[in-house]
Amino acid sequence: MTSALSALPHRHVLTLPTGPGAVRLARETAERALAEWGIGERHPAVGPALLILSELVANSVRHAAEVSPRTTVVYAASPDCLVFAVHDRHPHRPRLSGPDGAGPGGLATVVELTHGLGGTAVVRGDADGRGKSVWITLPL
Repeated sequence: MTSALSALPHRHVLTLPTGPGAVRLARETAERALAEWGIGERHPAVGPALLILSELVANSVRHAAEVSPRTTVVYAASPDCLVFAVHDRHPHRPRLSGPDGAGPGGLATVVELTHGLGGTAVVRGDADGRGKSVWITLPL
């Protein structure tokens, strides 16, 4: 994914405390970045993308804050796709599909919205096994 990410002309990285205000800050940063990159708020993918991002950051705050004091959000885009990832240092890697994955709640919403837009959702573990990133790719 790193080589594919580096091929995208627009990139931004935000590292923030895993706590109150994280969702708002991540969302506001996304809104500013998308506007700077010429992806208007009226684009049909923007509203769902912001909701997906909010759910992922909220999950980090809710489930990882105790062991991961910081969360990193990667934003990237090209004329035909939007990519973002939410990373924390909690070792649990949630399943996004299958009979045990994405049950009721935030991750189910993330998966439903992502697939509904024709996108992909992938969980990637850190090499040391102590963290993970949830990567979302949406077509524009």
